[in-house]
Formats: sequence, structure tokens, C-alpha cells
Amino acid sequence: MKKIVLASGNAGKLREFSAMFAEHFADQAIEVIPQNQLNVTEAEENGLSFVENAILKARNAAQQTGLPALADDSGIEVDALNGAPGIYSARYAQRAGYQGDESGDAANNAMLLEALTAVAKEQRTARFQCVLVYMRYADDPTPQVFQGSWEGHIVLNPEGHEGFGYDPLFFVASEQCTAAELSKEHKNRISHRGVAMQKLMAGIKL
Repeated sequence: MKKIVLASGNAGKLREFSAMFAEHFADQAIEVIPQNQLNVTEAEENGLSFVENAILKARNAAQQTGLPALADDSGIEVDALNGAPGIYSARYAQRAGYQGDESGDAANNAMLLEALTAVAKEQRTARFQCVLVYMRYADDPTPQVFQGSWEGHIVLNPEGHEGFGYDPLFFVASEQCTAAELSKEHKNRISHRGVAMQKLMAGIKL
């Protein structure tokens, strides 16, 4: 059986990748193992782009396990903020010194709305980005990179209760609702991560 280490301990990501590898490589026995099961120390995400951070995470997991590694890095870019929060999406409020009562996703959303207070609706364009990296070994000189994006704009107030992160603020014109108002299954098909995963499955060289 071929084993691949996933540079994440996220159970949802593990289920998604395991299911996709099982479907697309039915003729091969592939097991995707989360890095926390292999006692991998998490990589320091000090890259300056989604690609750099995904490579750092994949290389770190491959170095510590000796297995091929798969990593992702994702976030949201807002044009009026020159691409912020970008690679700092998960810790946007923390980095910006947010002083409100919220924490976690709620604080990030509040910080983003605060930063866009004076920005007109038509100028609140944004996109989610996802970069997936597959490395055959730690010193792989040609990491395989797959990228997906999802266009939208930031609404004035959170809407919807599905999803996570910035989903309640991200309006998708084709669906006429926010990402947090989509079913999980539909979101996974059309989202940045869904597009990146489809590209990975179509082009990956194991």
C-alpha cells in the first residue's frame, strides 16, 4: 500500500483527500495519513505566499516521515486591501491588534468589515485562494503545485450559518448567496479548494 502523509491534522481534510484518492486511483491502494498520527512537529509558516507556505508544510512532513507529502495553504484576498488578509487570513485579527469582544473566525470577520467600512459595495471584490502541493520526497526539486480560486465580494453584514472562516461575508454572484448559505456538498464542488483538488486529481504524478 502506498502511503501519503497529509501535512494537517484536520479531520475534514483527511476525509476529503482520502475519498478523492480512493475514487481516482481505485486500481492503487493509497492510504492518506494525517501528520499528527506520525508525531510530526508542525512547520513554521514563514513563507510570503500561499505556494511557499504549502511547500514548507509538505517538505516538513516529508522530512519527518520519509513519506510523500501533501499540503495545502489557503486564504482570502480582498482587492481594496491590496490582497490582505491573504496568507494571514487565519490570524488576521490577531496580527491587526483587534480589540473587540469576538475571537477566532468572528474576530477575523469583524476586523475585515471594519477595514472595509469606507469601501463601496462595488469595490469590495475578493477571492478565496487554495494552493495544494504534492512532494514525492523532502528534497523533491519539482514540487507539484495545483491552484484554485473562487471569485466573489464582501457583503456588508454576515449572512448564513454554514461553512467557517470568512464564508458568511463572501458573496458568490453565480449562486446569489454567501458561501455560508451553500450546502457543504455544493460548496465543495465549486469552491477554491474543490477546484484545486480537481486539478490535483487530474494532474498528480505519484
